[in-house]
Amino acid sequence: MTDDPDPEAVLDALFATIEDRRDELPEDSYTASLFTHEKGENATLEKVGEEATEVILAAKDDDREELLAESADLVYHLLVLLAMEDLHVDDLRTELEARF
Repeated sequence: MTDDPDPEAVLDALFATIEDRRDELPEDSYTASLFTHEKGENATLEKVGEEATEVILAAKDDDREELLAESADLVYHLLVLLAMEDLHVDDLRTELEARF
């Protein structure tokens, strides 16, 4: 038995947390603040763009540690954007599977 989490379960758990923050809007939650920000969706779109740029720069600099960290930030903000658009992580999986 391994203590390593199933990568699919990690994405599912993260997305479930994002949806919960969207629905409950706890005041102390960064995720909830993305759903309530006065700029609305634009704030999250800006974060997706910012994180994508940081991924590119980390890759260009051959900084594997930074590349992983920034990739995680990008995936997180992308999942927030999907939730904003009433899409689900399963929709993303379906799209990716269709490309095999």
